[in-house]
Formats: sequence, C-alpha cells, structure tokens
Amino acid sequence: MLEARRLIAGHLPETPMWSYPVLDSIVGARVQVKHENVQPTGAFKVRGGINLLARMPDRSRGVVAYSTGNHAQSVAYAARLYGVACSIVMPENPNPAKVAAVQALGATVTVAGATMVEAADHARALADDQDRRLISPADEPDIIAGVATLYLEILSARPGLDAVFVPVGSGTGAAAACLVAAALAPRCRVIAVQSASAPAAHDSWASKELVTRPCETVVDGLATGSAFATPQAVMRDGLADFLLVGDDDIRRAQRMLLTEAHTLAEGAGAAALAGLMSVREEFAGREVAVVCTGGNAGPAELDRLLAA
Repeated sequence: MLEARRLIAGHLPETPMWSYPVLDSIVGARVQVKHENVQPTGAFKVRGGINLLARMPDRSRGVVAYSTGNHAQSVAYAARLYGVACSIVMPENPNPAKVAAVQALGATVTVAGATMVEAADHARALADDQDRRLISPADEPDIIAGVATLYLEILSARPGLDAVFVPVGSGTGAAAACLVAAALAPRCRVIAVQSASAPAAHDSWASKELVTRPCETVVDGLATGSAFATPQAVMRDGLADFLLVGDDDIRRAQRMLLTEAHTLAEGAGAAALAGLMSVREEFAGREVAVVCTGGNAGPAELDRLLAA
C-alpha cells in the first residue's frame, strides 16, 4: 500500500475530506465526507488503474477491461498516462457520459452482452484475440492496493474514526478499507453498503461462497450480478457489517449530498451515506466517514435525481 501511494503521488494529489454542519445535524453524527468525486476521472477507481499500469511489466501488449464505467475510465486514464493501447467492453445500455469519457481518453469502446458476466466473456475473448492483458474490475491485487491509498488518506487524517462506510459494486473499495483499517485503526469499523437490487457481493459475504444474483438496480456503479473472489476473501474477515439499501434510499442520499454538502454524487457515490442513514441511531454522536466514490451521474440519473 505504501508503494502504491508512492507510485500514485506523482499523478494524483490527496482528495479533500470535509464535514458539513447541516449534514451532521441531520445524521446526528459528525460525518467526514471523502470527496473522490473530484478525481480527474470523477471516481476513486483511477487510483487502482494507475497503480496496476505502473507495475505492469509488459505494458506494450496493451490492455482490455470490462466495466459499467468507472473501472473503464480508470484503466483508460492510466493507459493514456503510460502510452498503452486500451480496449473497453461495456454491457448494453451503458451510461453515455461514461462512454464519452472513456473514448475521450483514447480507448476504444465495444458494447456487448446484456450483463457484466456476458461483457466479461466478450472481453476475455477480445484479450485473447489481441494478445492483450485482461484487467478484471476486482480480482487484481494491484488495483486493491491502489484503492487502499484512499483509506490511507482517511485514516491518517482521522485515526479516531468510529466507522467508515464504503459502497460496494465489485468490492475493491471495501476490501482496501479493511486492509488499511486493520493496519492503522483496528477499532474503526468498516461497513459495506450495496443496493438491495443487486446483492451479489452482500450475499456472497453472508454465505461465505461466491454467488450470482439478479442485477436490477438503476445505480450503474453498483450493477454487478456476481461476486469476485479476491475482495470477498478480504471482506470476509475484515468487515464489521454489510448493509443493503434501496435504490430510493440511495437517491435520497444523493439529494442530501447535493443540498447539504454541495456535492453532485452519482448513485454509487451516495450509497455510503444511504447506509449510514439506515443505522444512524447506532452512530449518534460518533465520528464516521462516508466515501463519495464518484460524481459521474449520467443524463438519465440526473433526470431522476431532479424529478422529485
């Protein structure tokens, strides 16, 4: 993790973390909001992409990744940084803002498969055909180590936190938080949050085996129908709790961040706050952190957010 921080430091400054008095009043706790929405790709995953590409010994091969968007932007950003050819596979009906962002970074985009599982199969075939390195969204220790630099920043600044709430799609963020908390702040509880409409990671954690589940959430950053072995192995021992929240709860948290923390968050970026709100009585009067993992809200998501 320390080596990842060194590799990333030359490319990314630390992101801000603030508390907001009105938000604190509503929640009933002191809430530190970690603003990964200000990353150059608009999301935390860029940390993992840079660390992986920095450590990749055969970058000249090029890379292929599959993603609903933020992992795609992370890999595309790092590929441009290191001059690496990059292809991205997205499942059907991707967020158009994320597609445009990936293309602007110089990567090629292929839309294939109704689900992430089918997109992964297409990406695997594409990587084999082009003899490129396939980059999983989560089963990559170097990605988790890169993401861990986010939690090094949080717990170095606030080592006395009672808990940190982390949204889960593939699980890299929650796994990274577990590793850092164990090393720096073992009394800090790591609490994962996922959409109840896409509970594969939650159910895998609860059952201690990898499972697939229907993926019906409208929150594209949490839209994963299967779990990943590497983050699950870490979360199994490291998480204090794993919460499921509704998509409506996530949308309410988005509005709360917008109005009380002056922050535009995509749905996944508001899920941590939604999780905190679901258990706020337990954390009354305590100090906690929520990670706003991203701000890449697409047009349809903005319409839903502003409709009410």
